[in-house]
Amino acid sequence: MSQTLSLKIDCRPDELDRIASEVNDLGEREGWPESMTYRVHLVLEELGLNIINYGYEDGDRDNHQIEITLKSGPDSLTIDIVDDGRQFNPLSQAPIPDTGATMEDRPIGGLGVHLVKALMDEMHYRREKGKNHLTLVTHKSE
Repeated sequence: MSQTLSLKIDCRPDELDRIASEVNDLGEREGWPESMTYRVHLVLEELGLNIINYGYEDGDRDNHQIEITLKSGPDSLTIDIVDDGRQFNPLSQAPIPDTGATMEDRPIGGLGVHLVKALMDEMHYRREKGKNHLTLVTHKSE
């Protein structure tokens, strides 16, 4: 099977519930393994919150949307996330967390992009026409 889901969400945390519902529906229609649905939920929530919380000047996010497209193919899922927030390349600008440090010695935050990189098989970033474009690919394996 091969289906595409396109969403435009407002930059509000409550919109993440709508994403989760749509992802569940797509995963069921496409017969995704449960582990893949879980990975997709984690990735979209983490990246969505990062855009909402850090992508815009304080109070300015109300006038913006995030575009999310999921293309489910026979062997993989491609996720495209587009936002017009401040330029941020998570592949090169996200801090590298010290995963060997104790919980007490770690700063709060900073693990989200690291988690996304670990959960996805491929990640690509580009800045085009004032927008961040992040493409993620995960394979449909258990």
